[in-house]
Amino acid sequence: MARLNPWKGLASLPRSVWVVFAVTLINRAGTMVMPFLVLYLTRAMGMPAARAGLALTVYGIGALITGPLSGRLSDRVGALRVAEVSLLVSGVVVLFLPFLKSFEAILVVTFLWALTGESFRPAVMTVVTDLVAAPQRKPAFALIRLAINLGMSLGPAVGGFLAMRSFTALFLVDGLTSIAAGVVLLAARRRRMATGQHVSAPVGTAGSILSSLGDMRLLYFLAAFLPVLMVFFQSQGAMPLHLVHHLGMSEAVYGLMFSLNTVMIILIEVPLTAATSHWPHRLSLPLGAVLTGAGFGAMAFARGYDGVALTVVVWTFGEMILLPTATAYVAEIAPPSRRGQYMGFYSMTFSLAFTLGPWLGAAVLASGGPGVLWPGTFALALLSALLLARIGRVNGRPDGRGTGSGESERGIDSVSGPVSAGGPV
Repeated sequence: MARLNPWKGLASLPRSVWVVFAVTLINRAGTMVMPFLVLYLTRAMGMPAARAGLALTVYGIGALITGPLSGRLSDRVGALRVAEVSLLVSGVVVLFLPFLKSFEAILVVTFLWALTGESFRPAVMTVVTDLVAAPQRKPAFALIRLAINLGMSLGPAVGGFLAMRSFTALFLVDGLTSIAAGVVLLAARRRRMATGQHVSAPVGTAGSILSSLGDMRLLYFLAAFLPVLMVFFQSQGAMPLHLVHHLGMSEAVYGLMFSLNTVMIILIEVPLTAATSHWPHRLSLPLGAVLTGAGFGAMAFARGYDGVALTVVVWTFGEMILLPTATAYVAEIAPPSRRGQYMGFYSMTFSLAFTLGPWLGAAVLASGGPGVLWPGTFALALLSALLLARIGRVNGRPDGRGTGSGESERGIDSVSGPVSAGGPV
């Protein structure tokens, strides 16, 4: 019956996951400053565009190094505590930003903002990993992605109206929603809102930040995943440039295509993931990579609005299959005592792909044109697909699935501390 209505599968998720869903939705719905940071610095602060761009670069550097640090802290002091501190402190940092007048001070606080705000992602992925057993992780991660996309469809839109009236209001709403999300998460843990029994993790220590890189499964997966992830980020890199400069479309068309992607994720991803959650990773990951590459590769043949929309539909299906599966795979190969570290390096791969992908795509588009770029994206995604199809052999398991160790679901309060001989503290 669940197969006929995949949405029903969400009913089996523990209450704690829905708490994380609500927290993520609140946080993302208030994400307003980052999309308008350059406009704020150039218009309100009167800075040159180059200086405003440097602020984004500083944020990107902070985001790049935060993943492993957040993962390490999640293993040492508890992923839930890291997520709480991330929301509360980053909210306070955002509230301070509009009162800074010195460019140097803005850069320092922006870097601090990246360190605190971007710590939330690996921490919350670790929390979800701890809360559900392996068979439920794909739907659980898809549910969190639903919260992200719902929030991001609201935040920038509302932020645009606020920016027209007051940039200070933009910072105020962003900071306060982040703090509110942190308070909700803190209250949920203290009230022990989750159902389900607590479980004890195996005895072990988190080790150094680099200790997880000794796992060849993780290294192989991240190396195989990076090319298609760089292709995926062309949605924010070469794609808008191609639509406007090569196809002569307006910026509004790109906005509509971005909205098409978001609406599809909101309406389809959770039931699609629930319906395909039984697929082995060695099937889902390559299929997602091929669809992602096919969507962007087909951009070379798209000329009108319908053609471009069709390419977006194809790569969005790739995204909806690929990304929840990738997160679930990392969760399943991670030892319980080092889940934070694994999620930290996984998160860092996203930051690295976002740093390299749009820049490289724009450079290829400028030098070689669409005839080189878009077939190149398909080839790059196909490389990832071929490598990801081998993860079963790399893991020593022919089906390429995670261990599925049969962990019981855990209450949200049970992931608030480090792992010790006596279980979660």
